Amino acid sequence: MMLTKHSITLLVIALLFSISYVSWPVYQAMAHKGKVDFLPFHQFIDIPYPFPTQQEINNKTYQQTGTYALQTISAHAIGINAPGISAAVAIDGQLVWAGAAGWASIESSIPVNTDTQFRVGSTSKALTGTALARMVDAKQIELDNPIAKYLISLPNEQWHNITPRQLASHTAGLPHYKDNSDYLGLYRTLALATRYEQVKDALTIFDNSALLFTPGTQFSYSTFGTVLLSAAMAGAADKSYLEIMQNQVFTPLDMAATKAEFQANSQDNLATFYWNNKGRNEQVRKWRDVDLSHRLAGGGFISTSSDLVKLGAAFLQDDFISAKTREMFWTPQVLPNGDETPNGYALGWRVITRKIDDTIGEITFANHGGVSRGAQSWLMVIPKYKMAVAVNINANTKVFWDFGKVSMQLAKMFIHRKVQIMEADI
Repeated sequence: MMLTKHSITLLVIALLFSISYVSWPVYQAMAHKGKVDFLPFHQFIDIPYPFPTQQEINNKTYQQTGTYALQTISAHAIGINAPGISAAVAIDGQLVWAGAAGWASIESSIPVNTDTQFRVGSTSKALTGTALARMVDAKQIELDNPIAKYLISLPNEQWHNITPRQLASHTAGLPHYKDNSDYLGLYRTLALATRYEQVKDALTIFDNSALLFTPGTQFSYSTFGTVLLSAAMAGAADKSYLEIMQNQVFTPLDMAATKAEFQANSQDNLATFYWNNKGRNEQVRKWRDVDLSHRLAGGGFISTSSDLVKLGAAFLQDDFISAKTREMFWTPQVLPNGDETPNGYALGWRVITRKIDDTIGEITFANHGGVSRGAQSWLMVIPKYKMAVAVNINANTKVFWDFGKVSMQLAKMFIHRKVQIMEADI
């Protein structure tokens, strides 16, 4: 059959439309990574100053410290070009202070407050690790059993002998995003437009990708590993992953603001997320709409700083996590060559030691940070002082610690104040 000139024109238009439709998410992903320029019609807006601020002090002995902390996070957010910031501190199992500065939504002139929810990115791995620890205590799952015991039909035969311990410590050989050789899945992690209601469905993102190495032999950070872990947890408990998280973590700890982002509704207090050229100017633009359900267990939750320190404080309590299990989850893993996993990676948490100042000296703390689309998050737990500190912003910095270092300033303030209180009681 001969094609008419009109038919050919229509086919060319359809082809060009299809190519544009498929390419647009890739372009957007590259623009947000700073690899290509935004098109001229992308609108940037100024961050309004001065910042509005708000704080909640639940222990009056920390009143002055809280005021200094609020000033500190406000100045820090301005310094890193973040529209908004929130932080919280829990001590001895109590939320003693929460503070917020800046804007949850610039366009709507909505200030950040202590109830503002942020994307927490890979801090989600500490949430998942907490539920896993509770399941270990309840003998619902064994860390060194093959996951094939919990997931009857595994879509990749290379996964059969992988263990929950290897997945939680990033020693299973699963790829991270850019190493994913399942090319349809790789495209979907760029497009970020597909909803996965159940974590097992999200395995299709990477189930055709080869392992990077024999499980248990090396370390390679992988959010996909945490997604597979969440599917194994669901199989072990015979419940959905989100049911596990709700029953084991969110409900017991009254973390009402913590949930999968796709569960958010009009009653929530979710921040707007912004692209800010990695902190290099004073203008931002609203981040494109994304669906992060494919990475839920490893990077798809929203939360508040106050909720995060509730979790951190609870991890120190023997009636929530047994001392034996806590030690197991906060002990960096050792590779076959005798080396510890990088950055003290344990099971869903990192554990490192840093010097605070000459008076306090070194502290050892469990932690996890997160980078998401238009957001960054940090949670640290300091066992010696029974303290948890969390910080969140609705933007990104080029270097993560440019954002996260304010947590050490907050820890220093509140540790010094706690020591003063303890000395006054002697």
